[in-house]
This record gives sequence, C-alpha cells and structure tokens, in this order.
Amino acid sequence: MKLLTGNSNKSLSQKISKHLKTKLVHSSIRKFADGEIHVEIKENIRGNSIFLIQSTSAPANDNLMELLLCVDALKRSSAKNITAVIPYFGYARQDRKVAPRTSISAKLVSNLITKAGADRVVTVDLHAGQIQGFFDIPVDNLFATPIFARHVKKNLNKKNLICVAPDVGGVERTRALARKLDIGIAIIDKRRPAPGKSQVMNVIGNVNGKTCIIIDDIIDSGGTIVNAAEALISRGAKEVHVY
Repeated sequence: MKLLTGNSNKSLSQKISKHLKTKLVHSSIRKFADGEIHVEIKENIRGNSIFLIQSTSAPANDNLMELLLCVDALKRSSAKNITAVIPYFGYARQDRKVAPRTSISAKLVSNLITKAGADRVVTVDLHAGQIQGFFDIPVDNLFATPIFARHVKKNLNKKNLICVAPDVGGVERTRALARKLDIGIAIIDKRRPAPGKSQVMNVIGNVNGKTCIIIDDIIDSGGTIVNAAEALISRGAKEVHVY
C-alpha cells in the first residue's frame, strides 16, 4: 500500500502518512504557463495498491482536474488498484435536475472519476447519499457524526442542548447526531430566492433558552449559517454552535 497526495490538502495527507507510518509517493504536480496541469509519478508503483488523497474543494475545477490526471497517471504506472480518497466531494449539490435544462454535475463527476480509472472512492458526508449510486465502482461514504458527538460531550453541557437542521435536507444528518446525544431536534424552514442566497421562513421546534448545535455539510458563502444563527438567537437561543 502506498499514499499519493494532490495539492488540495497536503497537511491532511501528511498527517495520514505519519499515522500509518507510510511515506507519500514521490510525485510532481505542476502547471504549465497556460494553466494546464502536469502530473508525474517519480517512483516505481507497479503492482501496488494506491490511496490517492485529493479533495475537489475550492478551486474546484483545478482540484478535480488534478484528481483525474493523478488517477490516470497511476493507472498508466501499472498500479494494482486505485482508491480515490475525496474528503470533500465537490459538485455534489447538483445531484438532480431542479429546472428543465440543467446539468446533473454529481453524476458527470462520478462518471469522470470512474472513467479515469479509479477502482474505489472513499468520501466523507456526501451532500446527498444517492450520489453513491451514480458510481459504477464501490463507494465508502464515511460519517463525521461520531467525532462530532465526542466533541460535544467533552466541550458542551448536555443540559438544554438541541440539534438544529439548517434546512429540511439536513434533517437525517441532524437526527443522527441527536440520537447519539439523546437530545431533541429543531428544523429551519429555509427558502432560496436566488443561488447563493437563503431566507429563513420559520423555525420548527422550541429553541428558547437552549444551546443550539447546527449540523451542515457545506458552508460556501456562509449566508445560510449566519441567517440560521440569527433566527435562532431571535427566538431565544442561548448559544449557537456550528459543526
């Protein structure tokens, strides 16, 4: 087994490497003057199982292209199998058609990763669980809920705690943490008047005098979280914590 890192989060890759006591594969990932990405594997990996660690977070397009080129380079270097470890899976928000003439980017990205030559994907808290079905290869969708639960138990007083879903789509994720903490949940009724903008219509559940824990999988502009926190405070919440 060997580890290869892209440029999206080298510090995470180094920590994983240190924990596993395994050196990272020697490689070169650079850009040409016109912005094209060049990937070269600089050691023999023939017959090895490779774990490629590369998120497709911002800048999403560069990191996605880098992921695909790394997979292709590994395939052409005769790796035994390639597991793409993608802690943050970009383009996951577009998992269905929300208008008559829109793309389903999550499906397209899944096809690209599979076609590039990945044998397996490991990711964390997919925006929508059904994205696993977009792949024709095995997908392991890991959850951060147990880690969050341990952190809450260690750092927050359990008395008057409540988990809050920032929108209806996040209820399942919020309920999972609430079960581990044995507390109730509240739901924020959110509307999106335009892309990147959110408006809180109502808070379902009593948050008065309680410490609120908001669970969200994607924070882009931060508008949803800010609006949610303001809505909770205006309804009497004592504190608001975001995970």
